[in-house]
Amino acid sequence: MLVAERHSKIVQIVNEKKSVRVAELSRIFSVTEETIRRDLERLEKEHKLSRSHGGAVSLTNGSDTPETPYFEREIMNVKEKKEIAEEAVKQVEEGDKIILDASSTAWYMAKRLPDIQLTVLTNSIKVALELSGKKQITVFSTGGIMLPRSLSYVGPLAESSFDNYHVNKAFLSCKGFHFTKGLSESNEQQARIKKKMMDIADSVYMMIDHTKFGVQAFTNIGKVDSVDHILTDSNVDQETITRLKQHNLNVIKI
Repeated sequence: MLVAERHSKIVQIVNEKKSVRVAELSRIFSVTEETIRRDLERLEKEHKLSRSHGGAVSLTNGSDTPETPYFEREIMNVKEKKEIAEEAVKQVEEGDKIILDASSTAWYMAKRLPDIQLTVLTNSIKVALELSGKKQITVFSTGGIMLPRSLSYVGPLAESSFDNYHVNKAFLSCKGFHFTKGLSESNEQQARIKKKMMDIADSVYMMIDHTKFGVQAFTNIGKVDSVDHILTDSNVDQETITRLKQHNLNVIKI
């Protein structure tokens, strides 16, 4: 098999399976794992896939379920997201250095932030554009590989950009919050970004509506105790609230 043909088939397999390990590709093509690693390195440079620990993931979805397009997320649970965003803004003080992720809730939050002295780090194109009209807010955008479905930057450049900073507060969302399995995302690249965001923040605010509790999505972000505050809506049941408080989380319920 020609190298070009093998590369084409590797991309096809990764896109079909969403993620695949080096050892599996080595068996399929009867070549060494070192050869596969070189193949994946080249294909990543050509923006045909993204390498992960021990394998590769698809750039089309990056998960077992496609990442929901931004225009769809904007109209899902809008009332709850707007209310959560408004409450999140109340947690921001002048002079803060904060992170906003690429969630639609973070975008609603950006729309409501007052034009005061703030520093905002984000991997979201929509958040950066929304804040561009607020003269007192300094915006740092990560750069990286742009994902059209989420209008966000991911990849090694986006991840490494956070290594240079420290912030007071990170305002994030996620696909799933499971008391045993932890926090999770549908997209591995987004999960890696959010881990970085959480690592450099003094306090982590997770903005999630009631539909996210008990859900385990494709890729793990971190344990429940990696979060400090939960911003959620009034539809969350009392049992969930009690369990959150048992984990020493500050619950801010709308």
